[in-house]
Amino acid sequence: MAESLASTTDPGDEDLLVAGVDSSTQSCKVVIREARSGRVVRSGRASHPDGTEVDPAAWWDALGAAITDAGGLDDVAAIAVGGQQHGMVVLDADGRVIRPALLWNDTRSAGAAADLVDELGPEEWVERTGLVPVASFTATKLRWLRDTEPDNTARVAAVALPHDWLSWRLRGYGPADESPLGPDLDALATDASDASGTAYWDPARRAYDADLFERALGRVLREARPGTATDGGDAVVVPRVVEPSAAMGTLDREVALPGGAVAHAGLVVGPGTGDNAGAALGLGLGPGDVAVSLGTSGTVFGVTTASLADPSGTVAGFADATGARLPIVTTLNAARVLEVIGGLLGADHGELGALALEAPAGAGGLVLVPYFVGERTPNRPDATASLLGMTPLTTTRPYLARAAVEGMLCALADGLAAVEGTGTRVERLFLIGGAAQNPAVRTIAAQVFGRDVLIPDPGEYVAAGAARQAAWVLGGALPDWPLAADTIPADPRPEVLAAYRRSL
Repeated sequence: MAESLASTTDPGDEDLLVAGVDSSTQSCKVVIREARSGRVVRSGRASHPDGTEVDPAAWWDALGAAITDAGGLDDVAAIAVGGQQHGMVVLDADGRVIRPALLWNDTRSAGAAADLVDELGPEEWVERTGLVPVASFTATKLRWLRDTEPDNTARVAAVALPHDWLSWRLRGYGPADESPLGPDLDALATDASDASGTAYWDPARRAYDADLFERALGRVLREARPGTATDGGDAVVVPRVVEPSAAMGTLDREVALPGGAVAHAGLVVGPGTGDNAGAALGLGLGPGDVAVSLGTSGTVFGVTTASLADPSGTVAGFADATGARLPIVTTLNAARVLEVIGGLLGADHGELGALALEAPAGAGGLVLVPYFVGERTPNRPDATASLLGMTPLTTTRPYLARAAVEGMLCALADGLAAVEGTGTRVERLFLIGGAAQNPAVRTIAAQVFGRDVLIPDPGEYVAAGAARQAAWVLGGALPDWPLAADTIPADPRPEVLAAYRRSL
């Protein structure tokens, strides 16, 4: 037997530690917390390579390095992995990665996405999956693979996502010469939040849609069956979907990780999450709560128990990490905007913010439409950025800095309006991510969004959500961890968003 599927650890022990992993686009973060209180005990991190396609081995190496940097797992009872969504990891029958993974921000499958939408129509996609395919989603990347790399397509024996694959390797599976348990593809597992971002899993029925998978890859789908040997047939294995509070498994032997770290026998591995669902869990979001996340890219996501349907494709109706739904809007351009304009002005984030506050709200009519790397929402993969309203008054460093901050936030304000348009309540609005610590971003957010904005203390909220889930698996109940946040009072300036929208 490879592993137990249940926790064997006493959940009543107040001193239990849990680990949460955030394997993001840029880096791997590991946070170790007390299961009951949520107190951070220690943490570690390691970088990922740049690019929109990455050899998953780099994630595995970074996971080992980040765990080592966090002091190892010897005293940790359970772990869960949160990861960047949508990335296409294709494995052969020997458990080897066939080609570098296409990440969520790789837009080469935009044509494949358009083809898939044309074949069924957006309404049917929404009815069957809660979303309309764009280049980010896994199904579109599989269609791209089918159309451009037929030899690789023929070799595919399993399809996983980044957090699925890392959890599988962490549990001791992989190529026979690299792992103690070998290439058991039927041990692949995931959670609903990550499965719901593939565009071939239905968050309403909570089941794979085999027809959509076959439409994407041209191959038959088979959900993994734990404890059985992969049959080697033509069907392609996809991970089984684990319930939010259930364990993927409990290690029955030691697993060596890159860099000298060790996952010990008895370590419980939780189902993990997609990154946005992990952040929602780390923040403790419930119905009525919405978060705006300002990473290199931007997201607006909330939690609702209502059904979701947006045929425009603006809002994707993912599952969250608790059994509810996670309406989400994603942009490719968020803090990236500040980096580009800051580079132009020779200013770091702090200096850019100080400049922005020297200019008035609305930047005198100067508007930046910030599609520097195309855009996902709205779906314009080939778009470029534009600057409008330049006059002698506005073509200055402060006005350009102000336009950059406002353009970034206005794009996300449109996302917030779209989420609210699905019927999702917005009673509390959280602003998270590195850029949320900038005083100018905070001030201007309260103006652009026109409502109170809550700024939680800085933290790794995806990793926190994964750790909270690991504690849930151990104890049988989702712990209530405290969250401290500052409130920026609403200062509505509707003319700023109105000018932005006129410029689109």
